[in-house]
Amino acid sequence: MTETPHQHGYLQRKDDYVRRLRRIEGQARGLQRMVEDEKYCIDILTQISAITKALESVALGLLEEHLSHCVVDAAAAGGDEGAAKLKEATDAIARLVRS
Repeated sequence: MTETPHQHGYLQRKDDYVRRLRRIEGQARGLQRMVEDEKYCIDILTQISAITKALESVALGLLEEHLSHCVVDAAAAGGDEGAAKLKEATDAIARLVRS
């Protein structure tokens, strides 16, 4: 019996994530131009805030996908894998909260 490789939970929304990350990349380039062009500090900080929120949105979406697919599937399979996936998710949440 051949085991099929695990499909990451976010794959159904992969195109959405890629689109959002490309938009964030463009925002970051725009931010760099703002600094190079010596734009007003508050305007730069506003853009930094927008980029931060956009990245947080992607992170939360990926976390939700991880919990609802990877963690749930691992827990249903039983054994140590469920605990390991839950620990990964907990560590990821801690990193997000600290950032």
